[in-house]
Amino acid sequence: MKKAEKVIFAENLTQELKDAKSVVLVNFAGLSVKFQQELKTRLTAVNAKMVVVKNTLLKRAGMAAKIDAQVLADSILSGQTALVLASGDPVAPIQVLGKFAKEFEVPTLKVGIVDGLFQDAPTLLKLSTLPPRSVLLAQLLGVLVTPEYGLVGTLQANIQKLFFILKAKGGE
Repeated sequence: MKKAEKVIFAENLTQELKDAKSVVLVNFAGLSVKFQQELKTRLTAVNAKMVVVKNTLLKRAGMAAKIDAQVLADSILSGQTALVLASGDPVAPIQVLGKFAKEFEVPTLKVGIVDGLFQDAPTLLKLSTLPPRSVLLAQLLGVLVTPEYGLVGTLQANIQKLFFILKAKGGE
């Protein structure tokens, strides 16, 4: 890549980092081209993309985008680094990465930023095991509605008892 191309690439990457809802750095060493294409396809399905970036360009773009310094540490930006950027649901790409890593044992999660907050590898692994957002919302709705169903059942049982008592008294 020529110097002028690097400058344009870094500027574009800076803008993408600013716009992304989540940014995850992964070590993709050992990931064949075929598996890279498969992972990119899965990420595209959840409105995310994976970009292989030189560590120096990532550091430069990250500093320009004012990314958390913990993400840009030299210990993190070593080895083969790919960047996963999400423009939609911030957790969905992490879940895709977690499932993919379970299937093929690569890539490994390094660190990330989810909704503006720094996340280390163990936290990202926990996020990857969460059920999809729609399932979590359904579970929350169930928790919120359950007490009302219990109340309705209790009140209805008392009304039924009253009805049976009145019916028994009326039948005599």
